[in-house]
Amino acid sequence: MDWPLSVALAQPVPELPTGTDWSYEMKLDGHRMIMWRTGDGVRLQARSGRDVTAAWGDLALAGHHLPAGTVLDGEAVITTEDGRISFEAAQARAASSPTRAHRLAVQRPAHYIAFDALQLPPPTGDMRARPYSARRAALLSLLAGLPVNNPIQAVSATTDHDTALTWYNTLHSQGIEGIVAKRTTSPYRAGRTGAWLKIRHADTIEAAVVGFTGTTRQPRALVVRLPDGRVALSQRLTTALATRIAPRLVPQPGRAHTQDGDAYTPASGEIVVEVVAGTTRHAVVTVVRLR
Repeated sequence: MDWPLSVALAQPVPELPTGTDWSYEMKLDGHRMIMWRTGDGVRLQARSGRDVTAAWGDLALAGHHLPAGTVLDGEAVITTEDGRISFEAAQARAASSPTRAHRLAVQRPAHYIAFDALQLPPPTGDMRARPYSARRAALLSLLAGLPVNNPIQAVSATTDHDTALTWYNTLHSQGIEGIVAKRTTSPYRAGRTGAWLKIRHADTIEAAVVGFTGTTRQPRALVVRLPDGRVALSQRLTTALATRIAPRLVPQPGRAHTQDGDAYTPASGEIVVEVVAGTTRHAVVTVVRLR
């Protein structure tokens, strides 16, 4: 299995599917992360493919308890004092220098909530072609062997549709972002397929970044391609978002213009952001987070 790994993504739907071949998982409001336990250490990969080990050193340390050759897919989360999962805290950690990240880890340690076993040590190897039910069973067996209080845990899952809806309706205030439904017979495939579906509380959609205004070091706003194909200028970025996005921007030669005539610097890098869905009927959108 080669680094970086392309991750599987869930397709948004208005309601959960029903049937006997679905498993439902809590969708946590954190940072998507692939955990690689290599022969000589642990590497952590963001959804984008970047190496984010330095920002999540506490999780890398916990990952040393996994057997070499293990690759997991999951979510890095941080909870507040009242037990609520905080995306803001995870975002702050991800945007920190190694020194600051270490300080934040002491204050608020992270947890790694694993939801898939992509590879197991030899002789098993690559698990991606196996059905979800087999990968889930392997994940639970693997994590059962970790020391007590290890921050690597399995995501909560159920095959009962009513239980999943109860989670969705009652746990939003605790940082449960929604529910992901996965076909129990499905392999792990990169990109969006009908095998993974999600319903979310947040009224946002994903958009690809195609450019920016301002400078590479201090982007002022982003230009995004919306799902309907329109290219639109965002509102001004917050300082925190600009700090996180700036290192990812790869400017391209020349200038371009949105359909409304706004000039911008084209960029590449396969950056994906979430924008508030309610604003996408207009030319200006609001970027709420980097995915």
